[in-house]
Amino acid sequence: MTTATLDAAAVAQYLIDHPQFFEEHAGLLGEVKLSSPLTGRAVSLQERQMEVMRDKYRVLELRLAELTRRAEENAAIANRFHAWTQALLVSEGGAAMARDLAEGLREHFSVPQVSLRLWNLAPEHAGEWFAQGVSEDARIFANSLRAPYCGPNNDFEAVRWLDEPAAVRSTVMLPLGKHGQSFGLLVLGSPDPDRFTTVMGTDFLVHIAATASTALAPLRT
Repeated sequence: MTTATLDAAAVAQYLIDHPQFFEEHAGLLGEVKLSSPLTGRAVSLQERQMEVMRDKYRVLELRLAELTRRAEENAAIANRFHAWTQALLVSEGGAAMARDLAEGLREHFSVPQVSLRLWNLAPEHAGEWFAQGVSEDARIFANSLRAPYCGPNNDFEAVRWLDEPAAVRSTVMLPLGKHGQSFGLLVLGSPDPDRFTTVMGTDFLVHIAATASTALAPLRT
């Protein structure tokens, strides 16, 4: 009689192909001893299986907690966005819309500094604060943005539109307009370098930019 040497893969495959094995040899469940990575002692196959299942449940619980946290954060942001848009609806409009829009972002989103600049405006708005001090480079930069900029303040011209630009460590810049044709730039600034980062989600920022573009469009020529 020839005895074939079984390797670990063959044994594993055999058990996969014969799921009834441990039903027919139930006594082995208590006799087979495995080393537990949790306690370091030898445990039965049943105990080791329970440890593996507990680890899986623990991972799932952590994942569920993370998803719940993100859902709560998104719900809070959605509520702030709703309150901000309501404030825009009761604005007097005209030049007051730019002021109400910026102040609403500061109030409802707790952003330390907010400002904006617009160009190609109707003549009656040419002397307003939001039409001043915009270079051609700033307009080119706004047109080049295909998504919100989030990250460190790299001495951007737009950051100098804020009340205290020297204090800004992280910033968001949102182009205002449609189809790559900008008529303005909305700027948010924070002294916290981790408030606005390159890895943060931008879905709500895109909605803010779209809403702001619609609200400010009547100021254009």
